[in-house]
Amino acid sequence: MVATSNLPHLAGAQGIFDVAVMDAQPAASEPVGLFARLRAKLTGAGGGTSEASLTRRLAGTIFLIRVISAGLAYLSQILLARWMGTSDYGVYVYVWTWVLLLGSMMDFGISASAQKIIPEYRTSGEQALLRGFLSGSRWLTFIVSTVVSLAMAGVVLLLSPWIDPAARLPLYIGCMTLPAFVVANTQDGIARAHDWMQLGLMPQFIIRQALIIGITASAFLLGFHLGAIAAMVASAGAVWIAMTGQMVVLNRKLAGHVEHGPKAYDVGGWLAISLPILLVESFYLLLSYTDVLVLQQFRPSDEVGVYFAVVKTLALVSFIHYAMSATTAHRFAEYNALGDKTRLSAYVAHAINWTFWPSLAATAVLLALGKPLLWLFGPQFVIGYDIMFIAAVGLVVRAAIGPVERLLNMLGHQKICALAYALAFVMNVILCIALVPRFGGHGAAAATSISLTFETVLLFWIVRQRLGLHVLAFGR
Repeated sequence: MVATSNLPHLAGAQGIFDVAVMDAQPAASEPVGLFARLRAKLTGAGGGTSEASLTRRLAGTIFLIRVISAGLAYLSQILLARWMGTSDYGVYVYVWTWVLLLGSMMDFGISASAQKIIPEYRTSGEQALLRGFLSGSRWLTFIVSTVVSLAMAGVVLLLSPWIDPAARLPLYIGCMTLPAFVVANTQDGIARAHDWMQLGLMPQFIIRQALIIGITASAFLLGFHLGAIAAMVASAGAVWIAMTGQMVVLNRKLAGHVEHGPKAYDVGGWLAISLPILLVESFYLLLSYTDVLVLQQFRPSDEVGVYFAVVKTLALVSFIHYAMSATTAHRFAEYNALGDKTRLSAYVAHAINWTFWPSLAATAVLLALGKPLLWLFGPQFVIGYDIMFIAAVGLVVRAAIGPVERLLNMLGHQKICALAYALAFVMNVILCIALVPRFGGHGAAAATSISLTFETVLLFWIVRQRLGLHVLAFGR
């Protein structure tokens, strides 16, 4: 059912590509700072306005944001590990992992489907539905995530006799964090669908991390005990502040592109697109976090902390995949809506190449510098160095097919993609349960790499059968 109300009307909107080109061209008066110079060198800004050049510029922007974020996150994790000790740090990592996992699934997949829904509405000229989605999607995810968060707090209360006492209060704080986390994800998807990459990503990945460092450092300098509770309070405050600021700026930018007029709310249509994508995202997240969660059940907290440090150190490889996924998803949907198969095929090949080869180079650098990077967390974290080599295998294999899961989602093959991820997740759970009790972090890394390899083979075969595309970085 599509409902309408008398609210803003969107003037004739330009295509996604036109908006992106205008947004990507820096004004003559823009100061050329360090960030701009790095982006220009890494992405070739100013070197043309073709789709490939534009994609590299936008992906380069995302990658730099994630690299800066990684530096801040790395610094925050190092400081927290040193200030809190391995046990409290392990509890914090455990609770924060639950926040990341649940918060990324509680938006119904709308943060990802926004990159399909918005381009299709713009291409078909359905302006009332577009306006309804821009506001209604955020209200929907906020209301539902609040209800679910309260239910999760009730579950923690019921299970409190069986929960580690040190983790109870941090878990309650984590529940309070979830609504803001979910709305921020939704706003991220809306911003990226308009090629506003900095607005979509900086609040979550830079501002939030900077706030966590600032709040925890202030508490430490003031002499407060910095345990898992204090770290979760700082993280919750950072999430809410960053989300609120992002909302204010996003509303102002949308106001500049939207005129007053009626809104239409096709909630059923949104969910029909989003829920299959949610299955894909959920199984991927479960696949990503299963190792840490299973490790927590079978091994001591200090071992969880070491393993998490290894994962954080290898995060740069994942950032490259994420950057290309975030840049290309809505363009896959746009080219498919236009029926331009030739352009779509060439764009897919470009995205795969720019995912795999930089990922391979980044992996080599990180493995070479692994020991000193782990030492920054503390001398005891260096024992995780050999785990890095095992974990890196799965990341490199996955990068070899680029962001094809986004391709399948944007072209309407969400269900088969979700099935592939579900099978990989089940494999990961089975392997983790079999290997972690005996081999600890080494077993967790091996289970995840084997599962990622299995997932990659499945996705390659599915795209070959369904779309007739060769989605491997080599062998064409």
